[in-house]
Amino acid sequence: MKTNKDIQDKIDATLDSVDSINVINTSPFFKDKTMQRLFARKEERRAAIWPWFTPQHQLVTLIVIVALNVFAITQLDSNGANDDIDEFAQTYHLSTVEYQSIFN
Repeated sequence: MKTNKDIQDKIDATLDSVDSINVINTSPFFKDKTMQRLFARKEERRAAIWPWFTPQHQLVTLIVIVALNVFAITQLDSNGANDDIDEFAQTYHLSTVEYQSIFN
């Protein structure tokens, strides 16, 4: 019966602890403020890597890159790049010389 007595003492101690609870004074709008904080819409912030790189800047950048590529292609064809490459290859003995080989 000692065990039952210990359990009863613990129950009594728990119930007696309820008597020590005091009234807490809070502001009259505490509940409203708390509810607003809990359920307030939180703005989703995107991590901006380059915030200045807006769609307008992206469009301008795309146009500039396309224009540079078109200019480079036209200059490459008009300057005779093939002649320059052949000259470079001959200077450094990189040109392909057709040798007679038994494997060809």
